Amino acid sequence: MAEKKKGKVDLDKIDLGDLKDKSAEYPGLIAFPHTVGGAVVKPEDEGRIKGKAMSAMKEQTSHQLHQLYEQMKTLVKQANAIKKRVEVSEKIYLAQMNFEPVIGQTYYLYEKEDGSNVLSMISPEEWGRDLPYRSFSARVRLLSDHTWEVLS
Repeated sequence: MAEKKKGKVDLDKIDLGDLKDKSAEYPGLIAFPHTVGGAVVKPEDEGRIKGKAMSAMKEQTSHQLHQLYEQMKTLVKQANAIKKRVEVSEKIYLAQMNFEPVIGQTYYLYEKEDGSNVLSMISPEEWGRDLPYRSFSARVRLLSDHTWEVLS
């Protein structure tokens, strides 16, 4: 037996017809592996792929809408707090006030028997049992922008 030379291929012994039967002419266009050790290529169910994508899209947009809803609730709450500050501030500036309020100090708004309001430095607890007004309206603090923060 003659020794084979390393690295050399005998072209006369290659059967090109047999090789052609074992491979595809255009391997990139077939939907299955074109060689013995090739990766398995499975056709995908297009409806299932779209269904998964649609489900993921709906879940994500639902989450985003929920976030926006929570933000809107926070904004409505803040708007209502500002509205209440404006209402109380208007009541206070229309109320009887026998002193000049100091920024950052706490005061008390009362409703008198005739329906008008009075701003006082005296809390309801300090009056004891005999509150000289019809009712206590709000405990407030004067802010630096001359609006009033409602404390209770």
